[in-house]
Amino acid sequence: MSDDMNDDMNDRATYKTMADSTAEDWQIIVKHAAPFQRDLSNRVIAHLNLLNGDYGGYPVDRLEHSLQTATRAHQAGQDEEYVVCALLHDIGDTLGPANHADIGAAILKPFVSEKNHWIVEKHAIFQGYYFFHHIGLDRNLRDQHRGHPHFEATAQFCHLYDQNSFDPSFKSMPLSAFEPMIARVFARPKNSLYLRKDKQVAAE
Repeated sequence: MSDDMNDDMNDRATYKTMADSTAEDWQIIVKHAAPFQRDLSNRVIAHLNLLNGDYGGYPVDRLEHSLQTATRAHQAGQDEEYVVCALLHDIGDTLGPANHADIGAAILKPFVSEKNHWIVEKHAIFQGYYFFHHIGLDRNLRDQHRGHPHFEATAQFCHLYDQNSFDPSFKSMPLSAFEPMIARVFARPKNSLYLRKDKQVAAE
């Protein structure tokens, strides 16, 4: 066995059950958590790329739709966090075709404001206003949220950036232009079960 493999094995916790773990074990795990966290944006980008070439019958593929949505938000002057939410709003399509908005929102939740998280989480219901009546569903399903503080912001997201981003002739920004934004938004969680209360950022 190589020295590198020995070093790697020596740098692991030794418990067999968490009930038997020690503070020393968790110091090792926490040390490894930092580089794993730093690489999160690359994993997000790799998963976003799974949407490339997946048309699902739409006029453009799912990645292009995401790029158009983010490009429109960026061109309208929305801030970086909002633009990243626009880019990732449909990232859940691959693993959650029946609840894609929930998955996208769950990925973003530790890193974004409560408002931006709510927009991503609810956008599928609000997007339904534009097509649910064509497939036998209630296009006004979003009305169950009318009066919510983020209702209008979510309706605006869908109207200005989402429902109109299926244009094959639209000139989107390349994914590479958004990669530094993704890295900055995912650099450090604002809110997480694994953060002490004094490290949490107040929801906006």
